[in-house]
Amino acid sequence: YLKLDNNTKDKLDNLINNYEESLDDDAESIITTERYDYIGKIITSCVKKKNNSNLSTSDKIDKVVTNRWLALPIFALVMLGIYYIAVTTIGTIATDWVNDTLFAELIQGNVSDWLMNMQVADWLHGLIVDGIIGGVGAVLGFVPQIMVLFFLISLLEDCGYMARVAFIMDRIFRRFGLSGKSFIPMLIGSGCSVPAVMASRTIENDRDRKMTIMLTPFIPCSAKLPVFALLAGAFFPSQPWAAPSMYFLGIAMVILSGIILKKTKLFKGDPAPFVMELPQYRIPSLKGLLIHMWDRGKAFIIKAGTIIFVASGLIWFLQSFSWSLQMVDAQDSILASIGNVIAPIFAPLGFGNWQSAVATVTGFLAKENVVATFGVLFGLGAELTESDPNLVSTMGQLFNVVSAYSFMAFTLLAAPCFAAIGATKREMGSWKWTFIAIGYQTGLAYVVSLIIYQVGRLIFL
Repeated sequence: YLKLDNNTKDKLDNLINNYEESLDDDAESIITTERYDYIGKIITSCVKKKNNSNLSTSDKIDKVVTNRWLALPIFALVMLGIYYIAVTTIGTIATDWVNDTLFAELIQGNVSDWLMNMQVADWLHGLIVDGIIGGVGAVLGFVPQIMVLFFLISLLEDCGYMARVAFIMDRIFRRFGLSGKSFIPMLIGSGCSVPAVMASRTIENDRDRKMTIMLTPFIPCSAKLPVFALLAGAFFPSQPWAAPSMYFLGIAMVILSGIILKKTKLFKGDPAPFVMELPQYRIPSLKGLLIHMWDRGKAFIIKAGTIIFVASGLIWFLQSFSWSLQMVDAQDSILASIGNVIAPIFAPLGFGNWQSAVATVTGFLAKENVVATFGVLFGLGAELTESDPNLVSTMGQLFNVVSAYSFMAFTLLAAPCFAAIGATKREMGSWKWTFIAIGYQTGLAYVVSLIIYQVGRLIFL
């Protein structure tokens, strides 16, 4: 290091700050760019190329999609289009068929008829039809939407656009104390938070790595999509922005958290530099897209066949029996008594009823449980679709448009599922940091949902 007096250091710091402001970049990136520019000049003077005045197709596209002013609006439109196609158009058509025809008529209807012909006990009939098939079917009904979403995201990744998004987000993240390297795990998090948390180990800086682990679950994973699709379809049928807004809310909370956490002693320091080579644009193969789609989607299906299977049966039992193990109405059940105890905690957020409270708590086991819980509690079973008029009228007793959006925000930002918490423990290396992450995530979720509901009801109700 150079041995400079304080006066010289101050002058250099001011000079660096002026350069960063005028060039809209950080010092390390400016130096790196200048080095490559200098190397480029040397190569230009030494190497002759044919048609060197013509830009490649990738360079021409990058002139637009990585433009300082156009990059973010283009990215926002792309993500809005993806969610619109997956949740509102193609995905919804396929989901309605799976729910209404496959599960409701073919599976649930035939199994119900067979059990009635076998004259099984009412409780066993309810457990199988309303509990297991109803809960699992409510979750699996959203598989088409999730598969369409994964297909479109794989398309963006394989064509090379998502690499540009990482470059674009690095510009923004660095302004708020985050490294562009953090965006890669967050991108993986759009599929599942577990591999996303594990991907953070590629970040060398320990503070940046821990912060990335804490913030990655803010990006909507596949398990949260059915919740957004269900509530957005029920309460915002003519507002296609409702479900995609959760993606942008997650990014906004990542940035806000970067500002907050970087001011604390635990995370204070400069973010690690981020350098990556942008690949050429290419046309992806259909086979590759389908393989990527299936690899991501099968984890969702497997979870529905294991965790959701058991959870749906347990939820049905708890909402059908009293503490004395007598079959009762849901309002007098074990589940209702538990829900009524914790419901006041969520009352300031707009969903202080026992059904929503129970769905929120079961969501900590697995986010898919939120939809499964509603499917079992409402008795709609596999017919639980966002366009079902019975669903709209039933959920209308629990939510209004503001509280529904508040519930979506809480589901997005609260601590992730148990599997992701386990991955957090492994990567953090201690329970102390794991509980810090859980506490921050859930605390932020509560505050954001509180603001949404309390401000929203003053404006819209």
